[in-house]
Amino acid sequence: MSVSEELKRLHELHQAGALSDEEFARAKEKLLQSGASQQPGGDFATEVGKLRRSTTDRWLGGVCGGIAKQSGIESWIWRLIFVLVATCLGFGGLIYILMWIFVPTDDQ
Repeated sequence: MSVSEELKRLHELHQAGALSDEEFARAKEKLLQSGASQQPGGDFATEVGKLRRSTTDRWLGGVCGGIAKQSGIESWIWRLIFVLVATCLGFGGLIYILMWIFVPTDDQ
């Protein structure tokens, strides 16, 4: 349910007398604060900052295993993507090597 739909629902409950003025104000403020933090792409930098190379799911440097852990997509799919980009476009290998160098490992 979107923020605007939730606000409409809260307003309807307030009008029906199910929520007092204080309860309505607190619920509205909480909803607006949570809606602002859930903006699409709002914390992309935070998600990228959490990226770590895997020490357990690795073939070469653990890059695909780390991306798989962060994204929830199987690591073999990421390996296939890197191979396809490397063979078709030629820069997948370079991206993998740069990530191998600059992405830290997950020290488990």
